[in-house]
Amino acid sequence: MTMQAIGLLIEYKDGRIKETNLGLATVARGVNRKRFALVVDAPAAEAREVLSDYGVTHIVAIRTGTDGWNPAVQAEAVIAAMQAHGITDLIGLTSPTGRELLPRIAARLDAPLIMDCTAIDLENHRVETSQYSGKTMAAIALQGVHFIYGLRANAIAPVNAPTETELVEFSYEGEPDAAYQVTETRTEKAGDQFLAEADVIISGGRGMKNGENFKLLFDCARHINASVGASRVAVDNGWVPYAMQVGQTGVKVNPKVYLAFGISGSVQHFAGMKTAKTIIAVNTDENAAIMANCDYYAVGDLFEILPELEKALAAAVG
Repeated sequence: MTMQAIGLLIEYKDGRIKETNLGLATVARGVNRKRFALVVDAPAAEAREVLSDYGVTHIVAIRTGTDGWNPAVQAEAVIAAMQAHGITDLIGLTSPTGRELLPRIAARLDAPLIMDCTAIDLENHRVETSQYSGKTMAAIALQGVHFIYGLRANAIAPVNAPTETELVEFSYEGEPDAAYQVTETRTEKAGDQFLAEADVIISGGRGMKNGENFKLLFDCARHINASVGASRVAVDNGWVPYAMQVGQTGVKVNPKVYLAFGISGSVQHFAGMKTAKTIIAVNTDENAAIMANCDYYAVGDLFEILPELEKALAAAVG
């Protein structure tokens, strides 16, 4: 039986592997498979140290020779590495990086691409993803020679599977596209990590009343390494940057805990956070839609509750 070669597009932050990559390695496990972690212009030795515990058989250290972020060059380099190692299936995160690279790779390979997958069956090339504002889950079958998947962060819990891992160097010597240049990169700080990768998210909506009051959420979040999110109303009013928006037109998240303060719970917002393991809501309106779609709720004034919550968290973490 032919070995199936699976590629994993590995992402880093501040020079270290993102923990959400471990879900990629877990979903790629299976018999008769080689699992190639594709590391582009990043520390491959660390990848080997971390990913060997999660069943990755090969680390491909891709060197492009470019200075800084250039998705056009890096996508071509990934394609070249896939072709060199016979990789037919590529899995990445549905993250800002993934949204830049995966569509470019799929277009060049004329391959089907499904983003924001919550489950991936590599043997049958089938995935699950939410549709219609999160009202239903769709099972989609892919056909082709290559298959590209964007996995929702935190959708798959990592499972240890220690193995021997080989480190392979791969230099890409393609010519940069003169018609494409990166002139500037900017980061909007919405917390210490990208929302979709956070285990705990504390979000605020219309009930926060203004941008200054979001400091109450950040004060709570810093004690438990949580990220701060927002509803579309808060973003549209200019209280917080778009990078913090959770929902159908914002970031789709899958945290272990999602706390919603002053958020009514529209269909669009719920579509972006309904897969959270535990949802806790605080609202003065006991009939707000969020109250019917959460695990726990409190009817009360968030401006009374948040200061007390911050004190309790501070005391709990010492």
